[in-house]
Amino acid sequence: MGWGGPEGGPGVDQGVVVGPGSCGARAFPGSPSQIPVPGPSPGCRGNGGPSQGPVTAPSSGLTGRWLSVLGAVIAPSPGQLGRRGLSRAHPWGSLEGRDLSQVTAGQLREQGNALFQAGDHAAALAAYTQALSLCDAESERAVLHRNRAACHLKLEDYAKAEADASKAIEANGRDVKALFRRSQALQKLGRLDQAVSDLQRCVSLEPRNKAFQEALRTLGSSMHEKMRTMSCTDSKVDQMFQILLDPEEKDADKKQKAAQNLIVLAREEAGAEKIFQSDGVRLLTRLLDTAKADMMLAALRTLVGLCSGHRSRTTAILAELGAPRLSAVLGVEHEQVSLAACNLLQVMFDSLKEGMQKDFRGKEDAVVLDSSKDLKLLIKHLLELLALEGASAHGRDNALNLLIKVVPRKSPRETNNSLSLWVIDQGLKKILEVGSTVCGAQDSLPVTENSRMSASVLLSKLYSDLKCDAERENFHHLCEDYVKSWFEGHELAGKLRAIQTVSCLLQGPSEAGNRVLELEGIMDSVLSLCASVREAHQLVAVEALIHAADKAKRASFITANGVSLLKEIYKHSERDSIRIRALVGLCKLGSAGGTDFSMKQFAEGSTMKLAKQCRKWLCNETIDAGTRRWAVEGLAYLTFDADVKEEFVEDKAAMQAMFHLAKSEDRSVLYAVASTLVNCTNSYDHEEPDPQMLELAKYAKQHIPEQHPKDKPDFVKRRVRKLLAAGVVSALACMVKSENPALTNSCRELISRVFLALVEEAEDRGSVVAQGGGKALIPLSLEGTEVGQTKAAQALAKITITSNPEMAFPGERIYEVVRPLVSLLHLQRTGLENFEGLMALTNLAGISERLRQKILKEKAVPMIEGYMFEEHELIRLAATECMCNMAMSKEVQELFLAEGSDRLKLMVLYSGEEDEKLRRAASGTLAMLTALHPPICKRIPQVTAHWLEILQALLLSPNLELQHRGAVVVMNMMAAEREVAEQLIASEMLEILSVLAKEKDKPQVAQAAKESLAQAVAYGLIKPNPNQE
Repeated sequence: MGWGGPEGGPGVDQGVVVGPGSCGARAFPGSPSQIPVPGPSPGCRGNGGPSQGPVTAPSSGLTGRWLSVLGAVIAPSPGQLGRRGLSRAHPWGSLEGRDLSQVTAGQLREQGNALFQAGDHAAALAAYTQALSLCDAESERAVLHRNRAACHLKLEDYAKAEADASKAIEANGRDVKALFRRSQALQKLGRLDQAVSDLQRCVSLEPRNKAFQEALRTLGSSMHEKMRTMSCTDSKVDQMFQILLDPEEKDADKKQKAAQNLIVLAREEAGAEKIFQSDGVRLLTRLLDTAKADMMLAALRTLVGLCSGHRSRTTAILAELGAPRLSAVLGVEHEQVSLAACNLLQVMFDSLKEGMQKDFRGKEDAVVLDSSKDLKLLIKHLLELLALEGASAHGRDNALNLLIKVVPRKSPRETNNSLSLWVIDQGLKKILEVGSTVCGAQDSLPVTENSRMSASVLLSKLYSDLKCDAERENFHHLCEDYVKSWFEGHELAGKLRAIQTVSCLLQGPSEAGNRVLELEGIMDSVLSLCASVREAHQLVAVEALIHAADKAKRASFITANGVSLLKEIYKHSERDSIRIRALVGLCKLGSAGGTDFSMKQFAEGSTMKLAKQCRKWLCNETIDAGTRRWAVEGLAYLTFDADVKEEFVEDKAAMQAMFHLAKSEDRSVLYAVASTLVNCTNSYDHEEPDPQMLELAKYAKQHIPEQHPKDKPDFVKRRVRKLLAAGVVSALACMVKSENPALTNSCRELISRVFLALVEEAEDRGSVVAQGGGKALIPLSLEGTEVGQTKAAQALAKITITSNPEMAFPGERIYEVVRPLVSLLHLQRTGLENFEGLMALTNLAGISERLRQKILKEKAVPMIEGYMFEEHELIRLAATECMCNMAMSKEVQELFLAEGSDRLKLMVLYSGEEDEKLRRAASGTLAMLTALHPPICKRIPQVTAHWLEILQALLLSPNLELQHRGAVVVMNMMAAEREVAEQLIASEMLEILSVLAKEKDKPQVAQAAKESLAQAVAYGLIKPNPNQE
């Protein structure tokens, strides 16, 4: 009796939820599984591959003589499958297209069962959920909850599996399936005592069920081992605390070893629980209170282990330590201690927020009250730390970083933005205190070069998290009130703080910055202070002018009033720090036309002069890094001009100086570096204008954008090569490693665009990987904007297609590549992205069973199947080749035998198509399946009446590879069952095999034919010829 599957269908073996291990499959000789498939790529134009942009489908679908057969039986309509952006019909018999108001809960449950058996657990879950909304009968609802629990177990969402199983048990306390599934979920959640209780109940209800007895024995052993581990841990914990807290202990090495052992022990659940139960929190508090850096670090890192993933322990630790103490430790001068405190607070926030988002059950969380109170208490003290004069500069930065990570919603799909609203009401002015700090001014807060940028990023994220006009209006009023409070009545020092606040807002939520800039007197003060004789005042004003020039709303005003002033400052100021900022303002105004060659703001040659001066300052190491950063800002704007790009890549010293800055501690330069590189590689979005629209624009005398001659592909390719030679990849890899708020999602997207441009040519990809590009691309493909993630995933695909994946992504890294590649198969991606994702997955699937299991876990197989129906022949071919390699996995083989599935039929019919490459991929898949899973041999004659004709055509093909594949399929079918062999021998196959067995110049084909004939002799279907072998 199976306990893992849904009602009405075969369950997984005795409740086992995990997939099988390596099947030990061998690759079929000459199949795509053994051959890296370089395939067409956009870097190899003219080879028949898709070009950049969406792949255009031909007017017809499947080609050849099997079109009518396939179309009549299994092929959905082109409207369902052919076009990107529309949902594909499920080829294995869904309810799509039917009037859902007429569908019953029973039909949906059967649909869910079929989907579960086909391995599409997410779709099965959706079907059961919809059935629940239509079902009122308690017994039927219990079955549906039980089936949903099975889906959740497969999808590894154990909390939801436990919840659904509990609902089924509430309806029927003797439901052994629900009890067993809940025990599995509880075991995965670490609640072993509750899992044992459910299993004991199962055994009492069905005492003869061996599966229950074995599961109970296994779980009992696990609990015994856990208790043994905890008992031997007791003495170790006591001994380590004794060494650390003993004032007489002078052996530093001994103390350091004890501290390290404590940290390691806390990382294991048994050790963490033992430390917690042994009054460990009080003892760790004593370590913190010693004020010794090494003791404090040991205590903080141990507390991280205690809090990780455990809400109740986190709440208890927070109550013991107190938010004021944690905030004070965060603000200490010792940088490592502050960073360790930041890490602890991040872990605490994660544990508390997880508790708010999940509906917990069981005793582990029974003592926990509302987590939102603890969360707000911690945030309140972080906000107070921002404006605390005694806090260190890096402690203030760490507090800002925590607020950026914790407060705003992670996704617009989350509807609750109450935390952001609370922070704006309680702490917006405290954040602005950091943003308005004027370095060197009297009573100013200690800040780093990154503090104001971090404040701008936090303000931007809070503003983006607002959902309606009323919330945004409140944000604007608070900002305006703060600026007015400094601008009015505080004389010059107050005006400087107000203008610095404007700069901070313009760099963050620019709408709020523009609103404040329009307040009476602000812009006049900016312009007047630009002429100040005091450097500090002039710096503040010029920076505000630069940031204002970046916003279209103010650009026309500044062009009219500020250009002459900036030129005057640039020409006559004696301070490089002022001149370079004035130059950046001119650069911004001079690049207003973007990449449009026909729109130039300044006189011919002026842009080149500005760029030359930027490069000169960039290379001048006697100028401080904070000032040189502004030179990169200038280049970020000036490199819209292709002439500037060409000169920049010729100046190797300037490129390397920029890369050196990108690796420095001043992370505020990241966006400017990334923007400059995007411009140099032309990796921004640009569409070819419609010729008809161009003619209309000319007729209407409208402006028509023009491309610079030096922005043509050949020039771009040369620039990319020069950037690679200068070491751009190592700089980008270093930028990605940064955990600074300056590495925003927009910045990540720019870096992803540059990487994609760098791997465009296949010959450059090895160099990119060698310099750390492959490693850097993985986090870019998993975090950031959707466009940025897609660009990074596409770059990973290009590398995987033409490189050995095991060398490009060594060790465990190769498994991290799978998810980004699978994301390229989504319907909203372009045809080129689909194609490259499939090609890359083909190579990965041919490496190992563990990789194939990872691809299965990422739910890629249904998408791969969908693309086997694609109209574009190259995408269809790539999907078929990918399925060939996936067929080495036992789970995929079983899918070809699923009831109601036409997967096998599709492969047989594709083996008879006119497209030779498609035939080769499909027949290779058949050879693989028939060799590894003999029951498939018996099914082939049942799927189509044309099976014999197709196999004969393979054997008679002039293509040796197709002949070999066909011969292997026939050999496997002959060996599988006598009845199948009789059907083969009764046809013209005997004569074909006899001829092929004599082919001396085709030894592999001849050997397969001989083995087939020998099997026929063994069955007694034919007699051996005594005159031949």
